[in-house]
Amino acid sequence: MKRKKKSKFPAKYVLLIMTVLCLVIIGCSVKLSWSSSAANTAVGYVIIPMQKGINRVGGLLSDIRDNFVSKQDLMQENEELKEELAGLQEELNQVQIDQEELNQLQTLYDMDQTYSDYDKVAASVIGKDSGNWFSTFVIDKGSNDGVEEDMNVIADGGLAGIVTSVGPNYATVRSIIDDSSNVSCKDLTTGDLMIVSGSLQSMNETGLITFSDLSDSDDAASAGDQIVTSNISDLYLPGIPVGYITDMSMDSNNLTKSGTVATIVDFEHLEKVFVLLETKDSITENEGE
Repeated sequence: MKRKKKSKFPAKYVLLIMTVLCLVIIGCSVKLSWSSSAANTAVGYVIIPMQKGINRVGGLLSDIRDNFVSKQDLMQENEELKEELAGLQEELNQVQIDQEELNQLQTLYDMDQTYSDYDKVAASVIGKDSGNWFSTFVIDKGSNDGVEEDMNVIADGGLAGIVTSVGPNYATVRSIIDDSSNVSCKDLTTGDLMIVSGSLQSMNETGLITFSDLSDSDDAASAGDQIVTSNISDLYLPGIPVGYITDMSMDSNNLTKSGTVATIVDFEHLEKVFVLLETKDSITENEGE
């Protein structure tokens, strides 16, 4: 295929020729005093189209400049809005944190009023075992604060667990959902006794723990009944709320029932607790004196 020959006259030369032609026409119109019609004709054919082109290019450049300035203004405004939004988000986060702390303080106050007959100390949870649940955890109060082994720990208005070991400024708590936990309880509606047992497997599967050995001879117990610690428990003070029956069924012996309990305490998000500064043994000894 043959290549096309390049133009012998580059564009810059054409522009130069047209410019010279314009100057010649203008000069001739002045020196030779062309007629008005001839000058107008030359202007109409040459100068006016060039002027229109120049005006069009100038307008385009002006639009580009305005658009550039407008874009810069929008970018600056966008950055200012981002900064303002970040500031508002930070303020909102602080409000949410303050509200959460207020709710925690309100909960602690309510528990303090509920268990006003007991000496108690508030504590923060500072550690836990691995996993999603607070089956065992560490608090920031210890023997220096009057905390001893076997003292009951409450949170969210219900029984959280029991102190198992104590240091000067910390203590370890075994919660009621731990596999090794067994709490003697009673159905607050019927007064019938049962054993509430911790089960991490059950917690992982359903978020519930189990109960067994419920003697419900009158078939009066039902889902929704509140469960509290019983007065015959060796370690737990009586009358502390534990949770609510969610479902139950008759055991194979046709004498007792078993089922599940929804705990009052949120064992997935545990931050503040109260330690009741009395043990079941100390209360029993005081009553015997």
